[in-house]
Amino acid sequence: MIDKQSLHSLVVEKLQGTGYELITLSVSAQNDILIEVDKIDGVDVEFCGALNHYLVEQLDALGDIDYSLEVGSVSLTDPFKTKMQYEKHLNHDVEVLALDGKKYRGLLVSVDDDTFSMETEVMVQVEGKKRKQKEIHTLTFAYDAVKYTKYDLKF
Repeated sequence: MIDKQSLHSLVVEKLQGTGYELITLSVSAQNDILIEVDKIDGVDVEFCGALNHYLVEQLDALGDIDYSLEVGSVSLTDPFKTKMQYEKHLNHDVEVLALDGKKYRGLLVSVDDDTFSMETEVMVQVEGKKRKQKEIHTLTFAYDAVKYTKYDLKF
């Protein structure tokens, strides 16, 4: 079986100074390897190909090991796993599922080390009015207070 920690070290070393960040690295019992990377200004397929080639060379040097290797970018619909992914999606629509089970949709407006904020439209009853009116509210969440945050893909 391929050592996940050694593979992690190889990938992190190769990513240094490139602006890319390792998002996912998984190794199954059958040596199926999945590596997902991301970058603020987008992932270049040629970079993924070069990283794949580098890793194949490194893995082949270990001897006769059967493995499959997949290197790519994270899916647009996958939940965010790092602060960099939140920063990448600033001023984009996101979907947040809070730990209490409530789902929110809105514009991601700020990201800091411990929290992120989004603006969302809510319908509120205004005194003296018969109908509810839309208001924009800013909601702030701690990263560990949400089940997931992901890009709100709209067609």
